[in-house]
Amino acid sequence: MSIVDVTTADWYVDFAEREARGVSPTYERLSLAVSRDDHLLTLLDSLPRGKRQPNLLFGVVRLLGGPVDDPAAFHDYAVAHWPAIEAEMRVRATQTNEIGRSAVLLPVLAALPQPLALLEVGASAGLNLYPDRYAYRYGDHRVGTGEPVVECAATGLTAPTRVPEVVWRAGLDLNPLDVTDPADVAWLDALVWPEHGHRRARLRTAAAVAAADPPLLVRGDLVDDLPALAARAPANATLVVFHTSVLYQVPPPRRDAFVGLVRGLPGHWVAVEAPGVLPYPDIPQPPAEALHNVLALDETPLAWTRGHGQAMVWFGQGL
Repeated sequence: MSIVDVTTADWYVDFAEREARGVSPTYERLSLAVSRDDHLLTLLDSLPRGKRQPNLLFGVVRLLGGPVDDPAAFHDYAVAHWPAIEAEMRVRATQTNEIGRSAVLLPVLAALPQPLALLEVGASAGLNLYPDRYAYRYGDHRVGTGEPVVECAATGLTAPTRVPEVVWRAGLDLNPLDVTDPADVAWLDALVWPEHGHRRARLRTAAAVAAADPPLLVRGDLVDDLPALAARAPANATLVVFHTSVLYQVPPPRRDAFVGLVRGLPGHWVAVEAPGVLPYPDIPQPPAEALHNVLALDETPLAWTRGHGQAMVWFGQGL
């Protein structure tokens, strides 16, 4: 769904029905309640359109210590504390650093010429820059020996037999987060959905991996600052520019400029975005009505993936 084409109420209904349903009963219930709450909708509509999204609102309320389990209590808290909520929503963005997405990236990364120089656009704290340090389980098939173990229900996939060799890792973000800063970690934690204790545990383990060997994180714009950062990658490694669920936050003209830029960079481009954000012709229908993203390598679509990397359906013809 394009956020420029719908009302705020419709956006919350869509989030409830296509993203939270079957994944977070708390957020499904809460998002539907907000979609019918004229007072909260009026408050949300005072924000720039890109700042009205459910994940941002719910994450900010959780960060501030507010309730999300009960819609009535959420309403009362949000109305009473709206100035503080509004201030946070205006300066923050959803920077969910979900390492489950490394499981959908791994089949592509493992198949590229090694070693790799990874450059993540919209990197948040850079936790997806460590696909070589984690272990993965696709059904009964396990890859890697690290921690945490990332599980993915994969259909139609020939599971990779190795993790990639990464010799350089860098991230670009308008506001990079530091896993050694308790305030930044608190924001990452607030973005994890309430019932997802396994994701919260994985976040802590992955944060320890990053803290022990910090990546190069650069504060910058995905168009203006990408070429200079890409030029810092070692020449003897395969450059891979990648991003997951990032471009929906970028205005379409800027998104188009990024696509034109990344096409001209050396190496490879791996994207995991919603089909309305990066459209591809002639792809199969998604496996269900729930929101799925498309995994693509150099603009060739390969698989449908769920938002947190918990599942993927491979339809590509190989790498």
